[in-house]
Amino acid sequence: MATERYNPREAEPRWQREWAERGIFEAKNGDPRPKYYVLEMFPYPSGRIHIGHGRNYVMGDVVARFKRMKGFNVLHPMGWDAFGLPAENAAIERNSHPKIWTYENIETMKAQLKLLGLSLDWSREIATCDPSYYAEQQRIFVDLHERGLAYRKESEVNWDPVDNTVLANEQVIEGRGWRSGALVERRKLSQWFFRITEFADELLSALDELERWPDKVRLMQRNWIGRSEGLSLRFALDPATAPAGTSEVEVYTTRPDTLYGASFLAIAANHPLAEALGAANPALAEFLLECRRGGTSAEAIETQEKKGFDTGLRAEHPLVPGWMLPVYVANFILMDYGTGAIFGCPAHDQRDLDFARKYGLPVKAVVLPEGEDPATFDVGDVAFDGVGHLFHSDFLDGLSIPAAKEAVTRRLETQALAGKPQGRRQVNFRLRDWGISRQRYWGCPIPIIHCPSCGPVAVPKADLPVLLPDDVTFDKPGNPLDRHPTWKHVACPRCGTAATRETDTMDTFVDSSWYFARFTAAPGEPPLTREAADHWLPVDQYIGGIEHAILHLLYARFFTRALRSAGRISVAEPFAGLFTQGMIVHETYKDSAGKWLFPEEVEHRDGGAFRVGTGEPVTVGPPEKMSKSKRNVVPPEIVADTYGVDCARWFMLSDTPPERDSEWTAAGIEGAWRFTQRLWRLVGEAAELAGKPDHPVAFGAESTALRRAAHRLIAQVEEDFDRLRFNVAVARVHAFANVFGEAVASARSSGTVAPDMAFALDEAAAFLVAAVGPMVPHLAEECWTVLGRSGIAAEAAWPHVDPALLVDDEITLPIQINGKKRAEITVSASADQAAIEKAVLELDGVVRALEGRAPKKIVVVPKRIVNVVV
Repeated sequence: MATERYNPREAEPRWQREWAERGIFEAKNGDPRPKYYVLEMFPYPSGRIHIGHGRNYVMGDVVARFKRMKGFNVLHPMGWDAFGLPAENAAIERNSHPKIWTYENIETMKAQLKLLGLSLDWSREIATCDPSYYAEQQRIFVDLHERGLAYRKESEVNWDPVDNTVLANEQVIEGRGWRSGALVERRKLSQWFFRITEFADELLSALDELERWPDKVRLMQRNWIGRSEGLSLRFALDPATAPAGTSEVEVYTTRPDTLYGASFLAIAANHPLAEALGAANPALAEFLLECRRGGTSAEAIETQEKKGFDTGLRAEHPLVPGWMLPVYVANFILMDYGTGAIFGCPAHDQRDLDFARKYGLPVKAVVLPEGEDPATFDVGDVAFDGVGHLFHSDFLDGLSIPAAKEAVTRRLETQALAGKPQGRRQVNFRLRDWGISRQRYWGCPIPIIHCPSCGPVAVPKADLPVLLPDDVTFDKPGNPLDRHPTWKHVACPRCGTAATRETDTMDTFVDSSWYFARFTAAPGEPPLTREAADHWLPVDQYIGGIEHAILHLLYARFFTRALRSAGRISVAEPFAGLFTQGMIVHETYKDSAGKWLFPEEVEHRDGGAFRVGTGEPVTVGPPEKMSKSKRNVVPPEIVADTYGVDCARWFMLSDTPPERDSEWTAAGIEGAWRFTQRLWRLVGEAAELAGKPDHPVAFGAESTALRRAAHRLIAQVEEDFDRLRFNVAVARVHAFANVFGEAVASARSSGTVAPDMAFALDEAAAFLVAAVGPMVPHLAEECWTVLGRSGIAAEAAWPHVDPALLVDDEITLPIQINGKKRAEITVSASADQAAIEKAVLELDGVVRALEGRAPKKIVVVPKRIVNVVV
């Protein structure tokens, strides 16, 4: 070897240039090989990346490189989720422009990603803020608008008072905006929606077919879609209390079996009846205003204090004439779920129970738990929502909950109110249509023109894209497009009269709901063709954080179906396989003033942590997710310069299962450094010992043992890569390195290397390089060169495994005497029972245990164990 130590700082940039010049990672549409599409969730260009961002990209890269070696035409692209409020906020802070800030960040982050040695097809790079990208998005919007999947309506929305924009329900976390953290308010605005509920049933049922998705993600989506079978039930209002023109309230319930435990009705604050009553009641009007100050998401409503206002209305119980129930306006009722009204059964619903206790309403149990005495059972502070039988419920007494639901439903379906059935079966979904309007500049313009005569008119496709104007100002709150002097003023494309553009832009989750389809177009092709999309989709392996289980992944599933309904593609599901990786965590550091410190500002010595340069003691905090705010980040440049990128890749893949969090430590990266150096030395020594061997006539025991280990390594690592068990693959490489190291040392000490061992050493070295190549690709290229192989490792085929070498010639069996293990024996795998019995009885340990006695019985369990009974 020219040098004993591998030098990554010299080798890694050289091989990255070589790969780029050869263009070996550029996928070709029309390639006859089978396709494989691997994709990591694309990043938001926020500034700089740290090594914690790299874990999912490295995992995807291992899969991409492995599948190329297996003969697939691999698509492994990269792009930028480039629109969004942070760019606008940064422009305000820096007196700059979102476009300038965004593209500067893209260049910085692209250079950092390239440091990681990722086998990305940069020829297909996209940025969602590029007009060539959002022009196609606008064309898709027009297609969906034509089919009624994009529509406008006035609705109560979540308003973020800091970011001055509407948020989808999914973007409200515990009552606060998902980016700003501000308490969300309710407002009524005219908004654009995607009709995601059109596909609710299909989105739900198709989850069962996503067998390569984590069960946790599928459950989260199933719960979010929230299909429920229930009863739509009309309650007659007491005419003495009802306003003129109103005679009933319709509720939706999934528990009609509990009707005999009802104690109140509640309607949403924006229910038409509530608003009509509020117009004549100042106290109620003030309560409605208070309700609007909270968020509209289910989470916000569930967690807020339950409040109500007694309207004075009374509703008649549908099963008990003369039983009147008070009607409240309640802040925990959603207008867009069911009918915006419920009946409350406090004994068997915790939310209803909390409300009833607060307002002194009756609590009557009607479901009896198994084993409880009906004469004494009562509900305290916890509602009973378990399994039981009905009691205190007239004709339902003694029935199970399902039987009671069916019985009461049948009665109410046949019972009339005002000439119509009082109840009807109904399927509801928790899922709501997706509000996509955002009151901001840096987003995809919604291609709609508002005409005073024609109403909302879609911009003709020939006039697309609707480009964002560059000359906007951010000196005032709100949307700069709304106050632009010229941009929004246009003629109606239908009648020619003066009209205005839609100034809202699309939610950035729209941008990420089809980008995987955009990547299927090769350079120079139209941005989205059915032929290319149908060839590449679905994505074979998608990798990203579980935090996107609802927002991004559900929207992407809807959007794919919407594109199919518009005839743009044929597939329904965007991602055949999904993997949610864990995070990289790191200790946190603070100086004596409580200021966060970067890891490179801290040195560890004498059992403590101290600030570099000053020696000041540093407070060490527990490992947390790497974040810029706490400065516990490690830039890829520092790792590349100190240890090399391959060491970082090896460390990120080793020890911890990829779905779990992994802690970045100095000891861990140094261990990775030592092992990569060991691999380099082993391959180099094997190359020197083997020379350029020919295939021998026969193999001896030692060379066969080494070949068995090498072929087993390739077979096992192949399975590990297919199952994304990268840490297991790393462990297998470590184990093989020990076997290989012993063989190299033995060959070196023998002085002369026999032809069979020379072949085995050369083959084992090549197999080792292939096994680690997807994980440490730069080192693999250097080793490939040392071995004298033609071409480059990144284009080499995955080694062929000889099945005969995976079958062991010998097996080791434990020996039990009277149930206790006393010895073990190694025999030929083809040995029959008589031969095994004879060999067992000759073992010293067995002879001593028998003490001259003949065994009563010897039981040989083939290939597992030998039991000797004395």
